[in-house]
Amino acid sequence: MLSHRLPLVRVLRSGRPPRPSNPTNPLPNHRLFTQNSQLLLVSGATPRPQLPFLHPAAGGRPPPVVPRTQLQYQLARLLTTERKLYFKDQLWKGAKYTVYGWAALILLAMMSFGIQSEVAERRFPAPPEWTKWSRFHYHTTKTREDPDPNSGLIDWSKIGNEYLELLRRLEDPSIDGQDLRPILQDEGDLYVAGIGKAGLDISAKSEPWRRGYYTCLMGIAKAAENRDGWVDDTTRNLVFPPELVVGPSNPRPKPVPYGAMAAPREEDCVPAFEPAETYYMKILTTHGFSTRQRLDAALAYADWLDFKGLSSTAEEMYDWSLDIAMGALPVGVNNVVDIKTGVINSKATYISSNVLLATTSLAYHHARNNNLTAALPIFLSVLRARRQLPNSTSAITEPRSQADSPWSAVFSFFRSLIVTPPYPEAPPTGDETPTRTPAAICEEAAVMSHVGEILFASPGASSFAKMPSNTSVGPPIATRATAGQLKNQQTGLSWTRDAVDLAEATIDSADKDDQEARDKCSECLAVGMENWSTMVSKLLKDERKARAGPQQKGGSNWFWGSSAATDEEEGRWEREAKVVDERLRSVRNILIREADRKDNAA
Repeated sequence: MLSHRLPLVRVLRSGRPPRPSNPTNPLPNHRLFTQNSQLLLVSGATPRPQLPFLHPAAGGRPPPVVPRTQLQYQLARLLTTERKLYFKDQLWKGAKYTVYGWAALILLAMMSFGIQSEVAERRFPAPPEWTKWSRFHYHTTKTREDPDPNSGLIDWSKIGNEYLELLRRLEDPSIDGQDLRPILQDEGDLYVAGIGKAGLDISAKSEPWRRGYYTCLMGIAKAAENRDGWVDDTTRNLVFPPELVVGPSNPRPKPVPYGAMAAPREEDCVPAFEPAETYYMKILTTHGFSTRQRLDAALAYADWLDFKGLSSTAEEMYDWSLDIAMGALPVGVNNVVDIKTGVINSKATYISSNVLLATTSLAYHHARNNNLTAALPIFLSVLRARRQLPNSTSAITEPRSQADSPWSAVFSFFRSLIVTPPYPEAPPTGDETPTRTPAAICEEAAVMSHVGEILFASPGASSFAKMPSNTSVGPPIATRATAGQLKNQQTGLSWTRDAVDLAEATIDSADKDDQEARDKCSECLAVGMENWSTMVSKLLKDERKARAGPQQKGGSNWFWGSSAATDEEEGRWEREAKVVDERLRSVRNILIREADRKDNAA
């Protein structure tokens, strides 16, 4: 009976009166499936899924309220709170890394510039008194003097402009030109007619400053020589050779080899550089340079005049250079050189390096201008003076000390990477008496080679002086007239052969670290072998020509003297040619070895 009452009780207990409907209560808003509020996205509850296919535009009816435009609606969908924080973090990181990157690039550029400056300073030391920018111009110019690795050319226009900028800074009293005074202080700057402004008095400056100033002037003079006659187009700031200028002075200009670049007009052009003699004379009229510096400038100017074809003016400059060398000799030393002929007196007791250089250059000048009768006595006097020089004293090797240990060498290496080496010491002034060093012996061999060349080309030797009998190298020249040109050729060949032997022996015995002696001996050996080969080829050609020509029985021949010459005498130059060929192979190996040694040392 209880089971029958249970449904009725359940119905009675659950039967509450239904709540009447409230017509004023609005219907709940529909929730969108394509957008969640920001609160839901940052809340801990799982957000509702974003369903693109349920976008209101794709539905049957638009949402009841559209509070934003379509673009704002799309941005609101994309720029959520997490995305805003992510974009802000990325922008901050990007800006931070950009600043770090630029700072690193600037620091690396500064490090690279410092390393390059340090390398250039060690390769081309500049005077420590110069300002930083003056040292920078000097290093840049010296680096540009090396040939371009691709074309092998040197841009002398840029070199000259860099040197001019350096010269302006060195002569500016507000930069590097303090304590510079005119030669005549009361009259101001001195001008030389046809040359320009004379030099200054730089004696108040230190020796490194004066040496750098001299290098600058010589560099401008060399650039002016290589750009002689070139013009600067002021409208485009470009430098052109004179044969390309279009104007009345050049009615037939050559085509411009620079592609589409137009040829310069004469009315728009000015000389690119002043003449080279302007800077040479500035060196010669400057007070404060050493004797060797003034002598080198005078010889360079004379060589430039020889190149221009002004042999008489060049000879005057060579005489001036001889006066410079003679004027620096100690007091009481007289009658060293005959000023008229340039021959060194055999009884001279004090012969300086400058005197030997000036007289040798004068002999070269006479030889280049085919004045052999004046060149040969000078060469012979120079050779005699060199052989009378005192021998150089070899340095005594000290025992190895603890300072030369491997650890000390490693420490010195790392120290050299940090500490800048001191400025090189001043070179010799040339006023002292030289000694017979290996380099001096190589110069002696070069003089012998020139003597042999002159004798081989001379028609006769009757007017030439003879060598002293106490000479140890080279055959003596006969006092009486020789019998024909063949005798002169044989004598010249003998001198050339002895010069080659002396140069080869010296280069074999020279120290490995004596690069100066090895360079001079290599150059002398190459020139001597070339002359020797040319002489033998000439004599062999004459021998074959004389052998093939008709000969009268019992008569005489101009080349061989007698037609009854034996076969052994007739084949002399053929045997000599074979000897020369074998010697050329050995000398070529020596020159290749020395070139490799020099490249490895560099």
